[in-house]
Amino acid sequence: METCIDHLEQYFVENKVYHEIQEHRQAYTIQAVAADLHERGWHVAKVFIARVDERLIMLVLPAPAHVDLERVKTMLGATTAQRAKEAEFAHLFPDCDVGAMPPFGNFYNIPIYLDRSLATQPFFVFQAGSHRQTMKIAMSDYLRLTLPTIGDFAYLPQPAAEIA
Repeated sequence: METCIDHLEQYFVENKVYHEIQEHRQAYTIQAVAADLHERGWHVAKVFIARVDERLIMLVLPAPAHVDLERVKTMLGATTAQRAKEAEFAHLFPDCDVGAMPPFGNFYNIPIYLDRSLATQPFFVFQAGSHRQTMKIAMSDYLRLTLPTIGDFAYLPQPAAEIA
């Protein structure tokens, strides 16, 4: 079976996307990944799977940020929004370690919502299906390839001036 990183690399080559593959110690939180790679957390994406009105969506936001489910509900005009349990979505990502999904919901037929605070970064780093590998690409390439819906759904625990 082709691994997630193989799939991503092939996709990037076909679409002429410059990318870097980074190896790091095994890490289960995206903040630990950022620290190990010596990347600013605002350039590292985390993927949050939510259940909104009984459908799954992919929320992509900076590592230090938190999802505001009330904002998600408002943004989508939904009745309910909650964090999905791993058991609800793990089977949708058969080529990924649980919790290490890349922000490419288009590969898995899951709509992508990108927080504006991450969308403004020139590049970003994301998990590539494993707890030991990440990839880095330009944000402009990500936007071109995935066409995510951009919104404001993240709670940023630090002043906005520190994002730049």
